[in-house]
Amino acid sequence: MDTSIYCFATDLADEGVEAVLDNVQHRGALGGVTFAAAYHEGRDVFPHNPVHKIRFLEGGAVFFEPRALRSTRLQPPVSAVAHVTPELLAAAVRRGLAVRAWTVFLHNGALAAAHPDCAPENAFGDRYVTDLCPAHPDVRAFAVALAADVARLGVTTICSESLHYHPLEHGYAHERYLVPLGPQVRYLLGLCFCTHCRGAARRGGVDGDAVRQAARVEIERVFAGGAEPPLDELEREELDGYVRVREEVVSSLVAEVAAEARAGGADFEFIELSGAVKGYATGQPRGLPAPAIAWQLGVDIAAVARACGGLCAVGYANDIERVRGDLDAYGDAAVSVIFRPTTPDCESPADLRAKVELARERGLRRVDFYHYGLMRLDALDWIHAALVP
Repeated sequence: MDTSIYCFATDLADEGVEAVLDNVQHRGALGGVTFAAAYHEGRDVFPHNPVHKIRFLEGGAVFFEPRALRSTRLQPPVSAVAHVTPELLAAAVRRGLAVRAWTVFLHNGALAAAHPDCAPENAFGDRYVTDLCPAHPDVRAFAVALAADVARLGVTTICSESLHYHPLEHGYAHERYLVPLGPQVRYLLGLCFCTHCRGAARRGGVDGDAVRQAARVEIERVFAGGAEPPLDELEREELDGYVRVREEVVSSLVAEVAAEARAGGADFEFIELSGAVKGYATGQPRGLPAPAIAWQLGVDIAAVARACGGLCAVGYANDIERVRGDLDAYGDAAVSVIFRPTTPDCESPADLRAKVELARERGLRRVDFYHYGLMRLDALDWIHAALVP
């Protein structure tokens, strides 16, 4: 079973490529690095970084010198530390380490703010300038070109994140909801009704304008103080067609991007983050397994898995049975899994070892760990203990 650890290019630039790879290879007993080739805005604490303990990440930047992207309308900024990527690839070859590219596609506030027509549009016509809409032709061209450029770097695999629609949450720095918003209204507020989404609906035999009007009526009713039923009791008759079209938009985009990656010599995996809708990313208790709520992001698990090399499941949970349940729900669609060797997911090396053994039992081809720069270095000792008998 292959192993890898996620990291930022800034981790490599600040600590030094060779120092990081020494830690990864020897202290962590890991077989590779999965570095962020394109990433979104953020502010994080870096406990062992010698340059910055708190860093504001470059919004929407790419960490390489683009080529194919130069011919697209959407031009992402190039990071000041883009020079570290060829250094990483060369050093990894010398050491026999694999390099994979963690690539964030559509969660790009810099591009959405610069091109608001490419951003999702809610039922009231408001644009969410934190993301890009997967139905927009210019966005789709950007995603394909990004895959081409990343594959050209010589990485073994593109691990794609955010190649789907996004929910209302996890969009901006300060999000305030001072009125009660249950799961139904949050979902409806996250739906995109831009020209291209409604055009896709029309081609699929769905009246997107009618769906938008129904969403507006329901949201306004709750805003005015009306009661809201749980999301799983939502009257889906009018929405079912729109949900299906969203899934077709995402699946077709994944197929196009994956084909471009393979043409460039890279495998392609889809990081499945639907559990974030239910607090999955924080390790909080959840109800349904992540695959059961993937439709909220426009993700048809089976169709997406067919369109690419498989899914990378996100195993951010402290209860191993929770992880087991998610992997069971994915079935053969999941080919790898990501674990966090830290709290709140693991309280001891034994916790982490149990999860790694679960991945082995399921025959997954790789286990990844999140995240080199964000965890204490002694977490590498936990990883070593979990991987080496």
